Amino acid sequence: MPAIKVNGEVRVIDIEDDTPLLWVLRDTLGLVGTKFGCGISACGACTVHVNGEPVRSCSTTIADVAGKEISTIESLEQAELHPVQQAWIDHQVPQCGYCQSGMIMATTALLAEKPDPTDDDIDAAITNICRCGTYARIRKAIHAAAKTMREG
Repeated sequence: MPAIKVNGEVRVIDIEDDTPLLWVLRDTLGLVGTKFGCGISACGACTVHVNGEPVRSCSTTIADVAGKEISTIESLEQAELHPVQQAWIDHQVPQCGYCQSGMIMATTALLAEKPDPTDDDIDAAITNICRCGTYARIRKAIHAAAKTMREG
């Protein structure tokens, strides 16, 4: 039985090594904030962090994450909203909201690496698809969250 560490907690699971991480998170562990979108790593709705790096959980197997730290959108839950979550609200990013957990996870990884990203940095790092097309608001929200995080 493999053990994985999700949101700081070690979990022992009885599952096949080739099972996609997405299904382990949602179906086995009940962490349903991570969404299924396309199943082929194209859309990014399923983005989580593995050792701080954004990965598409629909095509990442449990064997791929053995011994690594996995963080889902639920890991951002605090008494106050994470600055990225607050910026999403302030800039009215969500419409349908389906891509949002993956988009937020991709953004938090970007801001951890580049605290003051340029538009080119954002374009290179945020490859998630928003079917509603709120990309202009996403960019503004990322810049606002970056500023908030830099100012502490």
